[in-house]
Amino acid sequence: MVTGLWGRVEQQDFRSRIRGTLLGAALGDALGAPLAGLSLDAVREAHGPDGLTGPAVAHGRRGRITAATQLTLFTVDGLIRAHVRRDTGVWHPPTDVHRAYRRWAATQHDWGPDERREDNGWLAQQEWLYARRDPDRACLTGFGDDVLATLDQPKNPAARGAAAAARSAPFGLLVGWEPALVLQLSVECAAQSHGHPTAHLSAGALAVIVHGLIRGDSLDAAVQRALGLLGARPGHQPVTDALQRATSAVTQGPPGPDTVEALTAGRAAAPGAPGPASAPEAPDAPDAPDASDALAVAVYCALVAEDVAHGLRLAVNHGGDSAATGTLCGALLGALHGETALPPAWLAELEGRATLLELCDDFALEMTQGPTLHSPSASSPGWLARYPRG
Repeated sequence: MVTGLWGRVEQQDFRSRIRGTLLGAALGDALGAPLAGLSLDAVREAHGPDGLTGPAVAHGRRGRITAATQLTLFTVDGLIRAHVRRDTGVWHPPTDVHRAYRRWAATQHDWGPDERREDNGWLAQQEWLYARRDPDRACLTGFGDDVLATLDQPKNPAARGAAAAARSAPFGLLVGWEPALVLQLSVECAAQSHGHPTAHLSAGALAVIVHGLIRGDSLDAAVQRALGLLGARPGHQPVTDALQRATSAVTQGPPGPDTVEALTAGRAAAPGAPGPASAPEAPDAPDAPDASDALAVAVYCALVAEDVAHGLRLAVNHGGDSAATGTLCGALLGALHGETALPPAWLAELEGRATLLELCDDFALEMTQGPTLHSPSASSPGWLARYPRG
């Protein structure tokens, strides 16, 4: 796609799918948050035989998001900044995304926005983001300094949880990029906190699937493309196995919590990633949720969903990482169907909805109208104040 040639209808559809992806991910995050740490039996005991059927209280009220949505917002901010910086000739998106994650890290220990930080831009000035919402330990250690990780020298090489995947849907919104480049960027940025191949390749798979959906592919076709790209990556087997489990489960009877639970049951622990470990490790516990498990649940639930609400309920009612699986499934369903398919009553209670909508529209503007906002021949001072080049 060449953004300069988009017509009005194409731009409106793109914006709807961006909103669907990011709002859908946030809805799934908020829906799954109250179930953190609960087994399936405990979920049923607390919420009835059907499990959780709608938003419940977490972090003090209904609709509150976790660190997964916070980091997703800063991923978008970093991608916008990267595109703005192209005019300077400095073009290294992993660096810009890492800087955005460092701004998120400040929200986890500062009382509120620090106006002395000239590069904060607009997003880091949002006071509601300055709250700890169960941040993953690997994210806190990974973004605790200015060292930029690489795939050869990742942060936390033993960390295989789903937190990196849960923030990675925005990479799939780069519709002008080829899928292989989307995979590469998302994997590099995931390795900034989660160095195990299962974790960063799950993040890459999620981004590639979202990318296909945004471009109009069916979910099954997008999954098959991801499988093809992953096959050449070292350590891909747990992730490709997870995607194949998800697609196979569709034909194994009616969907329900027990089917979802079976997608993660009996997983054998894989060995830690080989290679250098110059950064401090944040190893997951042996029975910690695995990113590939979360991906399998999310893809399966999106494939069998009757509608967005049904898919999200199915995605969170199990004994795994409910916030992560809800986030991933919400991103997939939102990218597939657009914002108008999202449950309006759930949206009405979603924390930070105004910020999410504004950031979605800013991303759409940057991707489709960037040259009119900043270029050697024209620039908007207001835009550059929101997304500084520095």
